Amino acid sequence: MIPGEMTLRGWRDIYRGAVPTLDPACHAVIQRSADAVAAIIARGVPVYGINTGFGKLASVHIPPPDLATLQRNIVLSHSAGAGAPMPLPVARLMMALKLASLSQGASGVRLETVRLLEALLARGLTPIVPCQGSVGASGDLAPLAHMSATMIGVGEMIVRGEVVPAAKALADAGLQPLALGAKEGLALLNGTQFSTAYALAALFETETLFQSALVTGALSTDAARGSDAPFDPRIHRLRRHRGQIDTADALRGLMSGSAIRASHLVGDERVQDPYCLRCQPQVMGAVLDLLRQAATTLETEANGVTDNPLIFSETGEALSGGNFHAEPVAFAADTIALALCEIGSLAERRIAMLVDPALSGLPAFLTPRPGLNSGFMIPQVTAAALVSENKQRAYPASVDSIPTSANQEDHVSMAAHGARRLMDMADNAGTVIAIELLAAAQGCDFHRPLASSPPLEAVRTLLRREVPHLEEDRALHPDQQAATRMIRSRVVVEAAGLDRLPTLCA
Repeated sequence: MIPGEMTLRGWRDIYRGAVPTLDPACHAVIQRSADAVAAIIARGVPVYGINTGFGKLASVHIPPPDLATLQRNIVLSHSAGAGAPMPLPVARLMMALKLASLSQGASGVRLETVRLLEALLARGLTPIVPCQGSVGASGDLAPLAHMSATMIGVGEMIVRGEVVPAAKALADAGLQPLALGAKEGLALLNGTQFSTAYALAALFETETLFQSALVTGALSTDAARGSDAPFDPRIHRLRRHRGQIDTADALRGLMSGSAIRASHLVGDERVQDPYCLRCQPQVMGAVLDLLRQAATTLETEANGVTDNPLIFSETGEALSGGNFHAEPVAFAADTIALALCEIGSLAERRIAMLVDPALSGLPAFLTPRPGLNSGFMIPQVTAAALVSENKQRAYPASVDSIPTSANQEDHVSMAAHGARRLMDMADNAGTVIAIELLAAAQGCDFHRPLASSPPLEAVRTLLRREVPHLEEDRALHPDQQAATRMIRSRVVVEAAGLDRLPTLCA
């Protein structure tokens, strides 16, 4: 890990389990920053966060004998979060983001502090961090305090799947609890790493969902005997949007070589398909452009320093600013929420089209004997319910603000819950796409012996290994669970060919 230079792909690898290792070249920079803090203390001039109180109490000067207690107290007093623990992959991503920020030599922490955080990641010690309590400004204070508390031996950690008191977890790993130095408690707490970790995690999950929805959308187009003419590149070059062009290319590639498509190239009385098929490049292309914009913002944020005050060792200055304000993350999270809504919404409309014989030309509700059997009637209802729930969750978090800290912190971003809600939205959208996968494969079954394209047939073969064709009614929840696992684990997009699909992590 080279702080400030990590790619989005690198952050994605950490989210998926890679262990970050800090570039040793950072050590000297970190030491110079710590030396600058020591020099500030020696001068005796009040500097926020080093020898003063915090927030509204910034005017209170703290004498040198109390500086270590000051830093320990901020960690303990701010460990006031609520709610369920963070998912472990997100918590570890948060730790890696904090490691990268502290290692840029602008926070004034000692090398031993950075090395302890690195050791926790290397040895699989993950703090238990409640997921509620941050308003996304003055840093993600409460969540980061819970993370930091475990470094001083307070709180609990997950070690090899077990909940272990932090002091014991450190001892068992041969690590000593940290005795915080000047500025270090504040440096650990200040920053946007909680919000950014959740937003990045959601971005990576949404990338998979976006790619999967292109695959299921192409499969639905074949199931409905739709046209691939709307994916002609000439149409999209005229409009010029990059996402639209890339999406049309992907859809065209996914359908290339389909015998189902070839069977109705001539003599099809239908002139145009419904929007859910015909406008896939326009809708999903706009989604892709939004996600790429969010990806750019979050990659920048992940590589930045969001502490306060910032230490400039070259001049020995500590400058107070507002890099902890997570407005960029809040906007990115709101953008991802919009994208998740539209991915799910368009997929649900394709499911609704497939189960309607008037639109699809397929048996009602995709069952050979409708009436006796209900087929895919209720899976479409489930998809509609999940899409509606996502719409309700998509209200922008960034437009809200509640003053905190006795009005000292009078405008906040609400990035934390704006990013946190995305994971549930991704779960909902993933289930909708899984239902479409089941419905589209069922629809294509009715066209046998005609086959779809090689990539889409690879996906159908993969699905049919776990979920058989629906001939008579059965409990469909297990089928949906199996398809959802396939979507979320990325095996669907891998079967279709990742090289055919747009990516956010180039």
